[in-house]
Amino acid sequence: MSYHQINSIEMRVIGCLMEKEITTPDYYPLSLNALVNACNQKSNRDPVTQLTEQEVQDAVDALESRGLVTEISGSHSRVSKYQHRFCNTEFSDLQLSPAETAVVCLLFVRGAQTPGELRSRSGRLHRFSSREDVEAALSSLQSKTGGPYVCQLPREPGKREQRYQECFCTESERITATWSEPSSTGSSADYTQQLEAKVRELEAQVDVLNERIQQLEKASRL
Repeated sequence: MSYHQINSIEMRVIGCLMEKEITTPDYYPLSLNALVNACNQKSNRDPVTQLTEQEVQDAVDALESRGLVTEISGSHSRVSKYQHRFCNTEFSDLQLSPAETAVVCLLFVRGAQTPGELRSRSGRLHRFSSREDVEAALSSLQSKTGGPYVCQLPREPGKREQRYQECFCTESERITATWSEPSSTGSSADYTQQLEAKVRELEAQVDVLNERIQQLEKASRL
């Protein structure tokens, strides 16, 4: 996994290269300018970023030094273009199915998501016929040799589905802490105890109110 560990900007860069390879193959590999625009898209991105050309170039250089991105110099153009070697190439030991590739790509460019969100947002990346297909891809990514490559986050209050997050980004731990139901230092057992204490407190308040109502009713009959 250490070979594929990346920071948040590198993750956005790779995610965009993976996305454009599938959705706009005629314009892939990407020039630096096109890559910056792809990283800073206002649609299909979460969070929306305002990365500078230098920030993207630094990320590309770092990825290139580790063999995760390569520079392509065209014979008819002086502009350098970039393509990823993150997965599904002869240079990478990370081989993913089309469904797994779509899931990883979406998690890279849009952050943690539920299976339902992944299915609805897969668009041109891959056609999932059902939510179960998405869950199968997630399960495969969790159990794959060298993984897990995705993990399930604690359920958010008021939400029915749990979100999944990629396991490649070295900065993702802070997201897990933010979305966790318990405090970042607490456990689920602590959280349950807090809820039970709150319920007991509310029940005591109800008892007091009921007693007060009964006293008022008695006073009104006198």
